[in-house]
Amino acid sequence: MPKARRGLGKGLSALIPGSESASGLLEVDIKDIVPNPRQPRHEIDPDTLLDLADSIREHGLIQPLIVTRIEFQDPAIDQTAGPHYQLIAGERRWQAAIMTGLDRIPVVVKEATPQEMLELALVENIQRADLNPLEEAAAYHQLVEEFGLTQEQVATRVGRSRSTVANSLRLLGLQEEIKIPLAEDKISEGHARALLGLEDLEKQLLVLQAVLDRGLSVRQTEELVRRLAALETEPKPTKRTPPETTALEAAFRTALGTKVNLLRSKKGGKLVIHFYSEEELQRLYDVIVER
Repeated sequence: MPKARRGLGKGLSALIPGSESASGLLEVDIKDIVPNPRQPRHEIDPDTLLDLADSIREHGLIQPLIVTRIEFQDPAIDQTAGPHYQLIAGERRWQAAIMTGLDRIPVVVKEATPQEMLELALVENIQRADLNPLEEAAAYHQLVEEFGLTQEQVATRVGRSRSTVANSLRLLGLQEEIKIPLAEDKISEGHARALLGLEDLEKQLLVLQAVLDRGLSVRQTEELVRRLAALETEPKPTKRTPPETTALEAAFRTALGTKVNLLRSKKGGKLVIHFYSEEELQRLYDVIVER
């Protein structure tokens, strides 16, 4: 009989009592549990934590935590003092249970390596949609860099496609000015990936401001980035174009986020502003007329 393929993509159901990977359901002293040092989630909404604590007070802790015995962990961890278990999954439930003053809580004990601890915590958070895009990307990066997994192996372990993992890892290349609104859910992962299409941070921030001010969709953001990226690769002006004209065109392009041509003559000239859709025309109207 062929051996079943080992993977975490099916979620945490393999860890419930009675499964092959779990050693059983126990009730342990909450003080005997320490947090997972590889927990991918760094931010927990205090309001949702309070709501969960209220629910636990009313109904108890319905879903057990997933823990591992301390002796199964890194040799660097002091195994002689204090807690007997280390949390694998259920950080939010554990913190909420502490808030309620519970003394003992149900747990499922599982032997897990440091890599498996990260994988299991990552899977639980992904399934609950609890991670922001940067936390998820950082966890994937840790699996690649610390444990030597390929992107394909990471995808298999956490039940994602390879392209999803690859696109997530790209977010780590964002500048801090873009990471902050992404982590705060002011822009989506799709918006952030679109901004990576521009090499110049100043232009990235220009598009970011347009997204925040005008509520641009991901598709609109991609189109704006495409046009600005095309401007970055345009051939340099001929020597017959006065440098002051070139500078003015560049200033107009940056301010309006679209192609602009300045044509001078002895009696004046004309300024040509390009637009590519009715939506873009409305945006330019808002920028120029309604400002």
